[in-house]
Amino acid sequence: MILLLVSALAAPAAWGQGGTPVLAYHRFDPTTPGPTTITTPVFERQLDWLDAHGIKVVPLQSVVEAVRGGERPTEAVGPAAVITVDDGHVSVYTQLYPIIRRRHVPVTLFIYPSAISNAAYALTWEQLAEMVRSGLVDVQSHTYWHPDFRKERARRTPDDYRAFVNSQLVRSKAALERHLGVKVDLLAWPFGVIDADLQSAAEHAGYRAAFAYEGGLAAPGVPPYAIPRIPVSNQARDTAFAALLAQAPEKRDHPR
Repeated sequence: MILLLVSALAAPAAWGQGGTPVLAYHRFDPTTPGPTTITTPVFERQLDWLDAHGIKVVPLQSVVEAVRGGERPTEAVGPAAVITVDDGHVSVYTQLYPIIRRRHVPVTLFIYPSAISNAAYALTWEQLAEMVRSGLVDVQSHTYWHPDFRKERARRTPDDYRAFVNSQLVRSKAALERHLGVKVDLLAWPFGVIDADLQSAAEHAGYRAAFAYEGGLAAPGVPPYAIPRIPVSNQARDTAFAALLAQAPEKRDHPR
């Protein structure tokens, strides 16, 4: 089964037909998994699997260009995958960062900056800046404080809700750019909540792409403000991990 999946991904025309898996993680721990926590041995096992099957981890920006331009990622000479990490948990620095430095693997962090250097569980601005300087870590937006837009819409007037959405998108982008000196033009939707109004708001706020959390592959023709990502759990090993790399979209009731 693994060989069939890899052969399909490696075929020259396969990217345009299927797409690139954009993998989504949250937290890392040496020994203890959780609903959004993967153990570092399992994560390294997944990286080993990618290496063994000739699947290159490429920067997220190259896949965005490919989705918008209708071509395969320019960095990839064969099958490719992308690694993204949401929220900004301190384990990204203590557990993930040493692994990607050793293996020279690019990663995109989707950060909600209200927590940075404020919450005990979160990264600091200094840690983020160090990772950015490595050249391996791209930092992008996860809104300002990770709201559930469904709940916010229900409790606000239409005008207040529109102002709230704009504030979440603009403040996050501005804070990340100010603290880190990076260009922020990508967004991951909190809890995977997406609708036409939110997509329009993201475009208006200066983002050129945004990402979902329901599974599926990033391919030409997908909505640029709802590009699929694939949540990865601690159970995704070997054949289960292989299946993620070619999965069809899967609706999830409780995206993170």
